[in-house]
Amino acid sequence: MARKCQITGKGPLVGNNVSHANNKTKMRQLPNLRTLRVTLEDGTTRKMRVAASTIRTLRKQSAKANEVVETSTEA
Repeated sequence: MARKCQITGKGPLVGNNVSHANNKTKMRQLPNLRTLRVTLEDGTTRKMRVAASTIRTLRKQSAKANEVVETSTEA
C-alpha cells in the first residue's frame, strides 16, 4: 500500500541528511498518516489513510462551518 494521503495525495519527500562534515546521504520524509473510519453516503464504512494535517484542516473547516450556521440562525 502506498504511503500517500487518500484525500490530499500527500506523499513522501526526498532529501539529504547533511552531516557536520558535509557528507550527504539520501533520506525520505514520510507523511504522518492515520487510519480513519469514514461513513459513506450509502451507509457503508470504509477505512482511509489520511495525513494528520488533513484531519486537522477538516476539523477546522467543519468547526468554522458550524459557527457560520449558528450565527446565521441567530440573526
